[in-house]
Amino acid sequence: MDASDEILQMATPSALLTLAGVIRNLNAAMARTLGRTVEQCVGRGFGDLLPTSQLSAVESLVSHAATTKTVAMRVLEFPGPGSASVVCLVEARRVNDPVGGEALVWVHSLDATNDRGGLLIPFRLAAKAANLGLCMYSPQERKLEWLGGAPALAALFPEASMSMSDVVRRVHPDDRGALRRLVRSTAPRSPWIRLRFLTEHDGWHFLVCRARRIILGFGGPERVFGVIRDETKRQARRRRALVALSAERQRADEIAAFSSAVMTAVTEQEVQQVVLTRLAATFGGTGAALAFITNGRLRVSSDAGIPIPVAALHGLPLDAPSPLLHVIRTGEPQFIPNQADYIRRWPHGAMVPYFDQLDSGYAISITSLSPGGDQPLGAWLVTYDSEHRSSPDERALMSTLADLAGQALKRVRLQEARVELATALQQTMLPMLPEHLPGLEAAACYQPSRDGLDIGGDWYDAFVLPDGAIALEIGDVQGHDVDAAAAMGQVRASMRAIAAHEPDPATVLTRTNELLVTMGAARFASCTMLRIDPDDGRVTGASAGHVPLLYARDDGSHSIREMPGGPVLGVLPHADYAEETFTLDKDAALVMVTDGVVEGPALTLDAGLERAGTLAAQAIHDGLNAEETADRILDAAVAVDHLDDVALLIIRRT
Repeated sequence: MDASDEILQMATPSALLTLAGVIRNLNAAMARTLGRTVEQCVGRGFGDLLPTSQLSAVESLVSHAATTKTVAMRVLEFPGPGSASVVCLVEARRVNDPVGGEALVWVHSLDATNDRGGLLIPFRLAAKAANLGLCMYSPQERKLEWLGGAPALAALFPEASMSMSDVVRRVHPDDRGALRRLVRSTAPRSPWIRLRFLTEHDGWHFLVCRARRIILGFGGPERVFGVIRDETKRQARRRRALVALSAERQRADEIAAFSSAVMTAVTEQEVQQVVLTRLAATFGGTGAALAFITNGRLRVSSDAGIPIPVAALHGLPLDAPSPLLHVIRTGEPQFIPNQADYIRRWPHGAMVPYFDQLDSGYAISITSLSPGGDQPLGAWLVTYDSEHRSSPDERALMSTLADLAGQALKRVRLQEARVELATALQQTMLPMLPEHLPGLEAAACYQPSRDGLDIGGDWYDAFVLPDGAIALEIGDVQGHDVDAAAAMGQVRASMRAIAAHEPDPATVLTRTNELLVTMGAARFASCTMLRIDPDDGRVTGASAGHVPLLYARDDGSHSIREMPGGPVLGVLPHADYAEETFTLDKDAALVMVTDGVVEGPALTLDAGLERAGTLAAQAIHDGLNAEETADRILDAAVAVDHLDDVALLIIRRT
C-alpha cells in the first residue's frame, strides 16, 4: 500500500519508519504512547524510545517487514504517558512514500480488545523462563488472576481467579500492610517485598513479590502485574546455614576457651579442672575422665557424667588389659563406637562388668596425653550415651588438644613459665603435613620470634578436602602473646571446619570473617588460602590482606602473585572475598610466607619478596626438594634479624 497522511491520521498509534528503523513521521497517539512529543520522536530510532528489554523485538519486527515485504506482528511494551507502561499488538508492513518513492515501514497498533490475553503471552513466557510466577490484579473488580509462569508456583493458587479479600486472608497478618501498599503503588515498578502466604496443603510459604502497572492495549484498561518468587526452600537453607554457622561459632568458642584455659593453667589441679569441666562439652560427649600415671599405676578423676564407677580403674598397673592403659602405653588413640566393639576388642577390660548397667550404644574415645615413645603421662577419655563414630577432623582435634594438655602437664610439673606453655600450644596447633599428596610435594616450617621468648599468631595448614583436592593456608593473627596464639588456633580450626563443607577459598574466608565478626573477636588475622587439584595442577586462591604468593619455576624464573580477596579477617562485617584460578606447572612450586620471612629492619617487603622468589626459583632449578627449598629461604630470613614470627609453606608439583 502507499503511505499517506491518512495513515498518520489514525486514532490508534501509528508511525512511518525508514528501513533502518528511524522515525520519519508519526501521529499524536504514537507520540503519547512513547511518552514524548512528536518533535522529540522524529529522527530518533524507534527502538531507542522503547524500554531496553524491547530492543531485540523491535529490530526483529522492523527487519522482517523491511526485508520480506510481508506483514509482521509483535507484542511490544511502550513507556506510556504516565506511570503505567502500555502493551500493544503492533503490525509492521512495508509501504512506499508516494512523493519520493522511498520504501518505508509502517508500524501501527492493532485493536486487541477481543483478545487481551494475547498481549500477556510474552509476560508469561518471560516469567516461566525466570522461574517466576505471574499474576494480574484488576483494581476495579478487586480480583487477582493467576497468569502462569513457573509450574511449581501454580500450586500456590489452585483457583485461576481469587478475590483480593481471599488473598489477604491467606497472607500473614503482619505482612498484609505491605501487600496493600504493593497493589496500591503508583510507581512504574514497586520495590520487592517479602510476605508469608498460607497454602491449602503445605502450610506457609515465603514469597518475594514485585508489582508494576500496565495498560493492556492503546486506550485499554490499567492492570497491576505481579511477579512472584517462592523462597521457602531458600529460607529453609538459610536457616540451616545459620544453625550451622551458630554451631561452628559455638565449637570455635569452646575450642578457643579450652585452649586458652589449658594454656594459662599453672598447676596440675588447674589442668585437671579445665579438662573435666570442658572436655565432654567440646566433643559432644556426656562425660569425661582424666587419668595420670603415678608410680606406674593409674590415678583417675572424672566429671559427674561418667556412667560407671571410676574407682574400678584406680591403681591398675600399666600392663593391665584395658584400652585406657593401652593408649597410655602406646600413645595410639582408641575410638570405640559401641559396647559390642569394646567387648570384642577388650573382653577382659576393666569396664566390661559394668556394661550390664548401661543402655546399648555406649561409646568411648580415648586419647593419650603424650606421644608413643615418651614417658607415659596419662590419657583422657570422653564417653557417649549412644553409639558414636568420631570423624577424622574430630579425632585430629582431640589429639591436638590432648597433646596440648600433655604439654601443659609436663611444664607444670617442671615449673616452667607460663609463656613457654603458650609456646607449646602454638607448636602443637601447627599441623603435621599430610604424608602422601599424590602429584605434590609439601614442606613447612615455623620459627617464633626472639628465640622463643615471645609467641605469636603465625600459622600454616594443609589438608585433603572431601573431593580429593588439597587445601593450603597460611596466616598471621595480630599480636605476640597468649591470646594471639589462642586466636590462631581458633581461626585455623574454624577454617578447617568450614572448608569441609564449603571448599572454595573465597567462601571459606567469607564465612570465617562472618564468624569472627559475629563473635566480636579481639584480634584480626591476615590469611591466604589455596585449593589445588593434584591431577591437573589447577589452583584457586583468595587472600584476606595477606603477603603475596611466590611462584617459582624450574627454569630459575619466578613471579609474585598478588591474590585477589578482601580485608583482613575479623574486622569488617559482610566483607566479600574474590578468588583467582591459575595452573601450577609441573616441577614448579608455590611459596606461601608470613611477613617475618620477607620483611625486616633493613629489608622492605618488595625487596624481601624478590629475594625469597629468587632463592626459591634457584633452589627448584638446582633440583632441591620442597624441604630443602624451605630451609634455603628460612636461612636467608634469619640472616636479616627479623623481629617477627616466621612461617613458610611450600607446595611443589612433581
